[in-house]
Amino acid sequence: MKTCRYFAPVLALVLLSGAIHAQSSSPHVIVLHAARLLDVETGRMITPGEVLVRGDRIAEVGPSVKRPAGAEVVDLGDRTLLPGLIDAHIHLFLHPGAEDLQTVEESVPQRTIIATVAARDDLMAGFTAERDMGTEGAGPADTAVRDAIDGGEIPGPRLRISGNAINTLGGHEDAIGYNPAQHVLPNADYANNAQQLIEVMREQFKEGADFTKIYETGPDTIRDGQLSTPYQYSEAELAAAVHEAARMGKRVAVHATGEPGTLYAAQAGVASIDHAYHLGDETMRLMHEKGIFAVPTFTISEYFMSHPLRPGTEQHEKDLLDLHAREFRKQLAAGVPMAVGSDVGPFPHGTQARELELMVKYGMTPLAVLQADLINGAKLLDWEGQIGQLKAGYFADVIAVSGNPLNDISVLKKVEFVMKSGVVYKRP
Repeated sequence: MKTCRYFAPVLALVLLSGAIHAQSSSPHVIVLHAARLLDVETGRMITPGEVLVRGDRIAEVGPSVKRPAGAEVVDLGDRTLLPGLIDAHIHLFLHPGAEDLQTVEESVPQRTIIATVAARDDLMAGFTAERDMGTEGAGPADTAVRDAIDGGEIPGPRLRISGNAINTLGGHEDAIGYNPAQHVLPNADYANNAQQLIEVMREQFKEGADFTKIYETGPDTIRDGQLSTPYQYSEAELAAAVHEAARMGKRVAVHATGEPGTLYAAQAGVASIDHAYHLGDETMRLMHEKGIFAVPTFTISEYFMSHPLRPGTEQHEKDLLDLHAREFRKQLAAGVPMAVGSDVGPFPHGTQARELELMVKYGMTPLAVLQADLINGAKLLDWEGQIGQLKAGYFADVIAVSGNPLNDISVLKKVEFVMKSGVVYKRP
C-alpha cells in the first residue's frame, strides 16, 4: 500500500512504500475526513470536509465523497483540511550560524546531507512545495536533492531549484571582508555583463536549474528611515537574462530590496522581486500591471533581530523590519501581487509558517495570506492547476491542522497531518 507513517528512519519507509506501490496493479485509494475543509479560492469553509485520493491525485472533494470498496478511511476529527503549504523562498543548504563560513568550512557533500534533512523538516511542517533560492556556494547540488525527492528516494517537498545564484564581482555574495589573497570562493556564480549572464544561465540550466536567481541589490543601509542599496545589473542586463530564461521556458527571480534595482527588475519583467523592502510608485505600478510577485520574507529579519549575524547589528535589522512593514502596507494598497517566502535556512527549517503569521500582522487577512501562499505560490512555481487547491485532478498534497486558520493563522505552525502526492508522511 502507498501510505507510510513518518518516524525515524523515514527514508527506509519511503523507499518501501514506493517499492510496494510500484508492484501494485491499481492505485491506492484514501478517503480523508475532517470537521472542516477550506476552499482557498472562495474562502468558503466546507463542513464537514472530505477528499477522495486515488494514487497521487485528488479524485473528488466535498462535504462527502464516494467510498470505493477497499478504500482506506483516515478520520482526522476536529481538524481543517487544506492544501499543502508553499514556501517560495528557501535555502535548503543553509542552517543557523555564520552563512559565509558555511561555504568555507563545510564540504558540498556535507551540505547536501544537511539539505536532505532540511527538506524532510520542511515537509513534516506541512510545506509540500518550495522554491530553493540558491545553494549559497553548493552549485548544482540541489539538482540531486530535487531528483532524489522526485524519485521517492528521500522525503521532501516538490522543488523548483536554481543552483547557485548569480552575482557581480564584488557584489552581494562575493566573500567581502576576507583577505583577497586567500581567494575565498563566493556563494554565487560570477557574471559581470549581459553576455556573461547568459553564459552562466546556460551552464546552470545544463546542470538542472529550473529557474535563475540573480542578486540585484546590496548591501542595504538605512539612514533617517530611508533605504539605500546599490543595484548590480542594469535594466538591459536583466532584460537579457529574462529573455534567455524565456527561451528555455524558464523564469528569473531577483534578490532586490530597493530602488533603483527593484525598478530595473520590474521593467525587465522578472517573475518575482524577493525581499522588496521598498518599492517606488512606478515599480509597484509595473508589478501590478505585469503580475510580478513580491515575496516579503519578514521572518528572516525578525530572526536576525534576536540572532544577529554580527554583534551590534540588531538595531539595523529592527530598522529594516520597521521600514519593510511600513512599505508593505503601501504595496498592498497599490495592488502588488504577493507570494509567501520565508528565507528559511539561516533560521531553523520547519519553523517558517511564522511568515504567514507576520504577513497577517503587517496588514493582510488570513484568507488573503493563504491565497498568496497557495494560489499565487502555485503560479510562481509554475504548478498552477496542479497544486495549491483541493480540487479534482490536482496533486494530492493535503495537510490538516487543529482549529480554523481563517480565524487564527498561527494554527499553521503546528501541522498535524501531511500528505504529498497521495503518500501520508505524518498523522496525528
